[in-house]
Amino acid sequence: MLLICGDETSAEHAQDGCGGWSAEMIERGVIVGGGGLHPPTDATTVRVRDDAVLLTDGPFAETKEQMGGFCLIDCADLDEAIEIAAKHPAATYGTIEIRPML
Repeated sequence: MLLICGDETSAEHAQDGCGGWSAEMIERGVIVGGGGLHPPTDATTVRVRDDAVLLTDGPFAETKEQMGGFCLIDCADLDEAIEIAAKHPAATYGTIEIRPML
């Protein structure tokens, strides 16, 4: 999974989209799914403590860099995942975290 993160205060990149990256990855057959996320201010955080459900509006993490979307990819190994992530436009202004699925 590619977790696409960026500075939440920099809205200039939020609407950039993926350019031709998505089309190339679909053509290669590596995209399984994915999507963009609403901003962290639209988040609802859920915790259960002592059998009580606790809800908080907004993000859990107190950080400027937030997850803005994800791509689920199917690739042979970490090297291919790195190559795919490095081609994503968000890699030029944000961070893409690669995580293997369990």
